[in-house]
Amino acid sequence: MNRLTYPLVRLFDQAQASAEAEETHRRVGQGLVFFFLASLALIELNTLGFLPDSLARSVSRNSFDAVTQTFTLVLVLEVVELVFSLPRSTSRSVGKQFEILALILLRDAFKELTHLPVPIELTGHTDVLINLALDGAGALAVFVLLGVYKYVQRCAPRHWAPVILAKFITAKKLVALFVLGAFFCMGAYDAFLLLRGEPTFDIFHDFYTLLIFTDILIVLIAQRYMPEFHAIFRNSGFALSTLFIRMALTAEPMLAVIMGVGSMLFAVGLTYASNHFYAITQAGKPCPLPGSPK
Repeated sequence: MNRLTYPLVRLFDQAQASAEAEETHRRVGQGLVFFFLASLALIELNTLGFLPDSLARSVSRNSFDAVTQTFTLVLVLEVVELVFSLPRSTSRSVGKQFEILALILLRDAFKELTHLPVPIELTGHTDVLINLALDGAGALAVFVLLGVYKYVQRCAPRHWAPVILAKFITAKKLVALFVLGAFFCMGAYDAFLLLRGEPTFDIFHDFYTLLIFTDILIVLIAQRYMPEFHAIFRNSGFALSTLFIRMALTAEPMLAVIMGVGSMLFAVGLTYASNHFYAITQAGKPCPLPGSPK
């Protein structure tokens, strides 16, 4: 670590410590509750016609929009946690990406409710019910497969000596700091478009595009420290799973679920093969259960 990278790594460590502090989690939880209740109140006031025209044009009249908006904030928080997980472990950050995918599918399921009248009436809205069921089933499938993914992680391979590992983690912290800055810039630009009344973009779609290039960059950095074939294949395979997730986010509901579940199966198979055929473990000792000391 030189004079240029030290302050950047220190900045990342401070930001991570602040984001993961218990007090931060408590305040964020309170903020989400307040945002949800405030959104519901504004929507109800707008439905009753109590808001001025200048504000009413930018406030929904569907109560379910408060749910999708709050879920979007939850996703933003999950993305921040994902960025902070990048330096720790490639497999862990990929797992976090699938957690976000499951939440996005749940959000899309709730978003389908905004196409229904309030109170809910299903007559003539069969397509909405089908899309809601597909998104919900896809989220559940990814959730279940995440459990399998974390289970096969219990025999994670050990590749690096501590000194080499420390250098690699430093490099990933610099990459993660750039990704975090890029995500906030995308969010600021999206908010700017919203305030101007112009069409906005889906920040999570663009972020997953950025993650594809980020994962490839990490693969190239890893090759400097660990040029073995199995390590290159493992890290490149995880980058490919990110590509599958990105494609799933822009597909139709049926195809999105198929691609999302398929990418999860791919990651599980890749992890199982890597951890069981290439892991460095003590001979004769079984793999520990998830959560137990390694």
